[in-house]
Amino acid sequence: MRPVPAPVPAIEISSLTKRYGPTVGVERLDLTVAAGEVFGFLGPNGAGKTTTLRCLIGLLRPTEGQVRALGLDPVADHRRLAPALGYLPGELRLYPELTGHQTLRLLADLQGAPTPRRAELCERLALPDSVLGRTVREYSRGMKQKLGLVQALQHDPDLVVLDEPTEGLDPLVQETFFELLAEARAAGRTVLLSSHVLPEVQRTCGRVAIVRDGKLVTVESVAALREARARRIRLTFADGLGQRPLGEAERWSPRWDGDQVELLVPPRRVVDALRGLLALPVADLAVEEAGLEEAFLDLYRQADPGPPP
Repeated sequence: MRPVPAPVPAIEISSLTKRYGPTVGVERLDLTVAAGEVFGFLGPNGAGKTTTLRCLIGLLRPTEGQVRALGLDPVADHRRLAPALGYLPGELRLYPELTGHQTLRLLADLQGAPTPRRAELCERLALPDSVLGRTVREYSRGMKQKLGLVQALQHDPDLVVLDEPTEGLDPLVQETFFELLAEARAAGRTVLLSSHVLPEVQRTCGRVAIVRDGKLVTVESVAALREARARRIRLTFADGLGQRPLGEAERWSPRWDGDQVELLVPPRRVVDALRGLLALPVADLAVEEAGLEEAFLDLYRQADPGPPP
């Protein structure tokens, strides 16, 4: 029997470097995303996220290294890749003189693909004909963002790249967006989600990559990040004296609010921390599993002895 070939990754980035003159946007970045993943891409402003995304979709040519999307070179094979690629930029700019209908038709023509999902998406994202018939200059920020989501998904692409997709969306529309991500995963589509809203990444993504200053900090599953990083301990004191010394627990960045204090403690030190803290006049105590935000900040603290971004 012939060996079954390994599936081609949806995204494969090897030693990606992009320079803007003397400025380095991304440096020797390696990243692989399997087909069917909803993958988070995290980092503060200026970390290199948008540069990486633009190289991935073919808007920028790498200075060094190699980028492959669905097995294709995003620049050399752009005509073949475009029909299978959906992209929502972080700073969405549309032609203000076009109507919503005209905008969707124009972007579909540029994609070179039919749009079997346009009507469904417009209905689910609350973009009726009365709105789509108006010019984009009349749209609110949220309406423009919804139009951007429709254009990114209307041709049912195999790979979707979303940069800050929930900016400007109201909570009900955000719920619809999360449903669309779950459906994309179930259908075997691949989504790369770049966001600074950590709870939405935690809710939707199986794995995340974290970048800092153009370099990769880590690639981990969300579950592993949360398991390995700090636990949040909340204490309320009974004596009404407010902030006071916590002894050994001072090392864990106490944050005070009246008689309450919150600590971020490494998993292996939780028992020791509780032994010391319970010697104080504690009225209430809670230990919670860390969220992705705590893991993110913890990683940045380890990489930089100064204040976290």
